[in-house]
Order: sequence, then structure tokens, then C-alpha cells
Amino acid sequence: MKVAIDGNVKEYPAGTTFEQIAGEYQEQYEGLIALVCVNGKIRELIKKVDRDCECRFFTLKDAIGHKTYVRTATMMFMKALQDVAGSAPFKCTVEYTVGHGYYCRPEEGVTVTPEFVDKVQARMVELCENRQEIHKRSYPVSEAVELFERQGMQDKVKLFRYRRSSYVNVYEMDGYFDYYYGYMLPHAGYVRYFRLIPYDKGIMLLLPEQEAPKEIPAFTPREKLFATLEESTDWCRKVDIETVGDLNDMICRGNLNELILVQEAEQERKIGEIAKDIAGRGGVKFVMIAGPSSSGKTTFSHRLSIQLKTQGMNPHPIALDDYFVNREQTPKDEKGNYNFECLEAIDIEKFNQDMCDLLAGKTVELPSFNFKTGMREYKGNYKTLGPEDVLVIEGIHGLNDKTSYALPNESKYRIYISALTSVNVDDHNRIPTTDGRLLRRMVRDARTRGTSAKGTIRMWPSVRRGEEENIFPFQESADAMFNSVLIYELAVLKQFAEPLLFGIEPDEPEYYEAKRLLKFLDYFLGVSSESVPNNSICREFVGGSCFHV
Repeated sequence: MKVAIDGNVKEYPAGTTFEQIAGEYQEQYEGLIALVCVNGKIRELIKKVDRDCECRFFTLKDAIGHKTYVRTATMMFMKALQDVAGSAPFKCTVEYTVGHGYYCRPEEGVTVTPEFVDKVQARMVELCENRQEIHKRSYPVSEAVELFERQGMQDKVKLFRYRRSSYVNVYEMDGYFDYYYGYMLPHAGYVRYFRLIPYDKGIMLLLPEQEAPKEIPAFTPREKLFATLEESTDWCRKVDIETVGDLNDMICRGNLNELILVQEAEQERKIGEIAKDIAGRGGVKFVMIAGPSSSGKTTFSHRLSIQLKTQGMNPHPIALDDYFVNREQTPKDEKGNYNFECLEAIDIEKFNQDMCDLLAGKTVELPSFNFKTGMREYKGNYKTLGPEDVLVIEGIHGLNDKTSYALPNESKYRIYISALTSVNVDDHNRIPTTDGRLLRRMVRDARTRGTSAKGTIRMWPSVRRGEEENIFPFQESADAMFNSVLIYELAVLKQFAEPLLFGIEPDEPEYYEAKRLLKFLDYFLGVSSESVPNNSICREFVGGSCFHV
């Protein structure tokens, strides 16, 4: 069989694995080869050559390769956990990421001790050193359901109830069976870098980042973020929705409308508590709101303003984006593109001057930024702060003290907002927060800016880098955190996102990410947005908001 790779054509016997071929090319790649693209289709390295083909490799430094590493490490962890705990089914849920760690919570009644964690770590090392093979087999759905019922994995049994295809790909490692959406590495020997530490009531699985696949980053606890995630997870448990299967069950029972109202009421309660805290502190003149892309900052600021009015305050919204420097003064990144994410893209000196003048009782004409011309404009927007006035300032740099360096701390109240996913596909397949925000942005930008899904996916890595640099380091400085995720929203976003993703062609670089997202959305039963209230954060993305968003 003729195999073309990077312009070189070699002949291999039929049945040669792509792992064997990758070994010949490994020294030409900086990162460890994880996957292969065969005639335009992603394949695992365990696949065998069965025809002439053109190939290219993905490494752990590619996004798709890094996800494969995380997935494989998670299965190794679950296998090691089962081995250490004994033969009885042992339930453990991958809850969410905190910093660079994946927080895994064992079932209630299990006490996680340092000794227990050390044993699990040692077993993972053993699996790695033994290069324990991972086998993949396609099962009829009915057989897969029986298999996972025997293993006590009711989360997967419930998930497969809504499986549209007739077969399910199941992975097996030394007698342990599991299901993961996405690709896997051939054996445990690929997962060389990991560390386990006890954290709260569970275990933190530390894995390398995509940019440095051979380095385990130091873990920095983020107590406020963790508490917010725990609160959201506890609320999901109260309404009996922890996985996609649970959500689909509720949709089938006809109870979604009630869930939407309960979820929206819960968010309004949280916003009211934040407003009450702001009013109770006294002397707060600047509410600084920051969060990553598509967190719902605009809708949140409007709803917070309404709640502040119920507390007797008079809020005024201000967007930090209106203080962008003129386009020709905007810094550029290493590729020569304008870097709108960096702090230097904002006229910090002018912002602080205006805010200090307002605090001193002066009347100030506030700017607005014209994104079409790339110029700051003044249109007679004069402000004077009265005794009950408060400025609600929204922007990605809102939590950075350098942004408001001239303002006294006691005049500022900082809020961090993000869409922190609290529902998983199943116990071992978590929904990354970034996926939810990417789908939000894709739907909104297609509707309001005419941006294609391809364009949104293409620019997403740059957006993520800006978040890592300018937002996440300041999370813990917030006075309050707000989780804007809606437990039902992916079922609503599905109908808007799928046509956009299907519009990406197979020969385009963004196709693989689009295919992954389509597979992910396939787990959800789609629902209409008709029952979503017009003040919902969801409306900021799907349209129909009562606010100017």
C-alpha cells in the first residue's frame, strides 16, 4: 500500500498500523504524534493501512491531540481508581477544571486520603510503564447498555437511550470498559506526564497544557472559583440534572418550561444578592464587571442595574471598549494583527482621568468608540455623579487593578462572570466551559455580525490566549462571582449552531473542530427558544432580548 506523508511516498504491507508508521516520522515532529488524518478523516493510531492514502499527523501540541491526551489520561485514572478501590463498581465524576487541574469527585461515603491518592498515582505509573493497551470495539447499543449496567454506570445507560446510531464505540483497558466521545491514544505508555493531589473532597488530576506537553504545571488553588462551581453543581443535584441524559429525560417528560423558569429565578436571586451586597457596603461608585468572551456580561450588567435600582441606587452603564485607543495606535501581535485583547489597547490614562473627575463631582463628557471607523467619538454623553449614582463598568480588563489604578479601592466593587458548565455528558465526559462559550459566540456573531462559524472557530485560539493573559489571573480578586451558564441552554443553542457548523467544508482547517462540536451537540435533544424569557442571558446569543445587546 502506498502512503504519502509530507510529500514522501512509501510502501507498507496491508495491516501496518499508523502507530508503526508514526514511529518512523516522530523525530521530524516537536510533539509526540497522537493522531493521523487519512484522506481527510481523523483516525486513531491503532488503525491499520488498508488502501493507498495521503496522511498527516497531529501531535500533543495540536488542540485535537491535547484533547486526546486528556481523554486517555482520564481513562487511565478511572482504571487505576477501580483497581485500588477493589472489584466493586466505583463511581467517580470528572466535575470541572480549576486552574490547570481536573477535579474528580468520588461517590459519597468515600474518604480521599493522601495515602489513597498515592496508591492511585502509583497504579497509573504502573499502567504507563506497562504500556497497557487500549482496545476499541463497536457494540450494538443494546449490548453496550448491558455492559455498562454490569459496571454500575447508569449515567451511560441513560445517555445511550438517546443514541441515534445503532452502535457505540467502547474502550477497554485490562478488563475495564468505558465510553468517551472523541479519540484515544493506543496505550497508556503515551501518558507519561500527570500528577494527582488530594483536593477538598476529591482528587485533582494535573495534566500538561497544550503548549508544553512535557510539563506538569503547578497547581494554584482558586477558592472563590471552586466555591462558585460547587454551588452550581449542588444546585444541579437539587433539580436532578447532572448529565445530558438527565436533561433529555426532563425534556421528554415535558418539564422543560418549568426548569427554565426555575433556572432564571435562581439567577435573578443571585443577581439580587450581589446588588444588595453592593448597596450595603456604602461608598461604592464603580462596579467593575469582567469575564471571558460570551459570558453574558452585557445582559448581566443590565439585570444588575435593575436590581441596583430596587436598592435605591441609580446605575449608569459604561463599556471599557469605548476607551479603545484609535485604530492606528492599537498594538499588534506577533503575527502583525491588531491585538484588541491587551491592556494597551485601552486608553487607561484617559479612563482614570474621567473616572476621578466624576468621583470629584465634575461633569465629564464620556466617549463612544466607532468600531467601523476605528475612532473614539464624543456625542454629548455628559455625566455627573449624584449621591446615589453608580457606574456599572463592563470590559475584559475590569478586574485588573492597572485598569483603575487611580481609583480608591473602597469605591470599587469587582464582579467576575463566566459560563461555568455544571452539566456533563456523563460522569467521565465533562463539557468544557470553553465549548459552551464558543457555541454562544458562534450563534451570536452569525446573527449580529454576519461572522461565519468558520471565522469564529479560526479566531477562537486568539480569544482564548487573551483570556488566559488578561482575565483568568485576576479571578480571585473579585468581590463576587456569577455563573451565567443556563442548565438548558445547549439544548436551545443546538438548533442555531448546527446549520452554521454544517456549513464548514471538509477541506477547510476548521472542519475537524466543527465535526467535534456537531458530535457533541448530537447528545442533546433540541428544543425551541420560545419559552426562554426575553431578559434571559440566553437571549443575548439567540436573539429576542429586551435589552440592547
